[in-house]
Amino acid sequence: MFGNFIYFILVLLIYLTYPASEETNLAGSLTLALCLLLSLAFAAFTRLSFKRIENQMERLGFARSDTLFHATLLRCSVLAVAVFALDVYGLSLPSFVSDLPLFSQVPTLPALLFLLLFIAHLGLVWALAFDVYRRLYRPDFGRREYVASHVSFSMPALVPWLLISGLTDLINALPLRWPKAFLATNEGQLAYFCLVMLTISLMGPVMIQKFWRCTPLEEGRQRERIADICRRAGMDYANILYWPLFGGKMITAGVMGLIRKFRYILVTPALLDLLGPEEIDAVIAHEIGHIKKKHLIFYLLFFAGYLLVAYVAFDLILYTMLFVEPIWWLIHHSGLNQSTMASSVLSVLMIGVFLVYFRYVFGYFMRNFERQADTYVFTLFDSGVPLITTLQKIAITSGQSYDRPNWHHFSIRERIDYLRKCEENPDWIRRQDGKIRRSVAVYAAALVCLGVLGYQLNMGAMGSKLNSHLIEKIIARQIERAPQNPALYSMQGDFNLSRMRYAEARQAYEKALALKPDSAPTLNNLAWLLATCEDERLRDPPQALELARRAASLEPAAYILDTLAESYYANGMLREAVQTEKRAIELAKDDRSLYERQLKKFVEALNE
Repeated sequence: MFGNFIYFILVLLIYLTYPASEETNLAGSLTLALCLLLSLAFAAFTRLSFKRIENQMERLGFARSDTLFHATLLRCSVLAVAVFALDVYGLSLPSFVSDLPLFSQVPTLPALLFLLLFIAHLGLVWALAFDVYRRLYRPDFGRREYVASHVSFSMPALVPWLLISGLTDLINALPLRWPKAFLATNEGQLAYFCLVMLTISLMGPVMIQKFWRCTPLEEGRQRERIADICRRAGMDYANILYWPLFGGKMITAGVMGLIRKFRYILVTPALLDLLGPEEIDAVIAHEIGHIKKKHLIFYLLFFAGYLLVAYVAFDLILYTMLFVEPIWWLIHHSGLNQSTMASSVLSVLMIGVFLVYFRYVFGYFMRNFERQADTYVFTLFDSGVPLITTLQKIAITSGQSYDRPNWHHFSIRERIDYLRKCEENPDWIRRQDGKIRRSVAVYAAALVCLGVLGYQLNMGAMGSKLNSHLIEKIIARQIERAPQNPALYSMQGDFNLSRMRYAEARQAYEKALALKPDSAPTLNNLAWLLATCEDERLRDPPQALELARRAASLEPAAYILDTLAESYYANGMLREAVQTEKRAIELAKDDRSLYERQLKKFVEALNE
């Protein structure tokens, strides 16, 4: 079930990183035909996959059929993500709807449309899987409720994004300027995101329990027993709820909510029916352990940590893509739209970062937090045997293998073995607590290092140097692709001039003018270089004046007249410099302070 969270976050990443543009890979009619063909092929493959299991169940037996079912469900779900990625990046579907009036004004709407497309593919997987699921587990609910349970369980992954995206659209639609200006800054985006996520974290459980159609557990012996355990542990809560997951047939429990007012304890009917009173006590103690050990707060911090990881990884991947020749060659020679291809490579690598982080980093902490919650049973009770028998009952009743691996849980056998160790020697409880403290410390130190690296890449000397190399490399590569483009040589000249590489700047400007002699900006920049160059060997005031006059005749803008005035000054023609600078000041529309300082310099030289 937790895999569904990952799938939905993945498709959000795929969609949000796609750079919608007017240029698409294929024509509209062909794109539609290929999209339908791709969906039909996916449906056929999924149907055959589950039919193959159904036809072999009697021969394979329950255990092997169960393992094969879950492996096929995983494979088809991952394939649904891949089909969605092909729809977005291969067929450029978002580009066909991005210019529609309502969609262009409210970006959340096209995102929802494509999420519904993914839900349709994933819903197809669940619908086709149900026949095998029914033969394996014999549920008393139908296909529709099976699919609906999967979808509703996944909703918490989408609600935060939907609220953030919807509120952003609303703010952008308001006539007020200051919220938009604030959100346009990095500080504003960070503050806005933190505020919304904090609000969702505190009040989200209210929405989630509505999505899951939870209802209060009726008054009686079971509710009073659960309430008594919570009182003994000193844990407050808002309500104890039935959790009707898969018709209430799943044997599980849960707790959600950072604060008492919005904290809920969830139990499925199957769990209450299967377990004895002491076993229910042990399960509730496990869930209380998550609250007492602050696991929910840590989960929130781990999500925030991912944002930092992604922020730094984005820069590192971008630099790698542009500096590593094989990757650049692949993008350049792919035959597809280069911006789309570059974004595709970047997205694939960022998705890889996401999967590694949640599968290994987040998964590591989830497994160990679950083990710590298991050991919390010994805080409230003298023995962990009731929790051991609970795990055994779950394995026997569900048919789940004792050794089935799980990315966010230790296997049932591993959990039972560790509880038995704690039963024999309480030092194992302290060892687990110490392991988590050390792991959190290492994680925090890693985040600090990443934060420093991120700062250096974006605001420090390292970032400035890398950006300089990056710009230079991009310009050089573009010149290789289009050696007859004068604008590229002019850009190269500007870059070299900003780095005080005067000889290289002059050479680049001269190449640009050889291709386009009437370019006023290039004439102006070369004139400024020849009039003001710190290297006297390159300074050439007469040629600077000639170039500046040509630029001014083509485009008498304030900045060009300023260069002409500087050229007059370099040639000792001070009256002409003063008159020209006054004209520049008259034409300047915004900040005139630079031109006024120039005029003061010329006037002082004239009066000496």
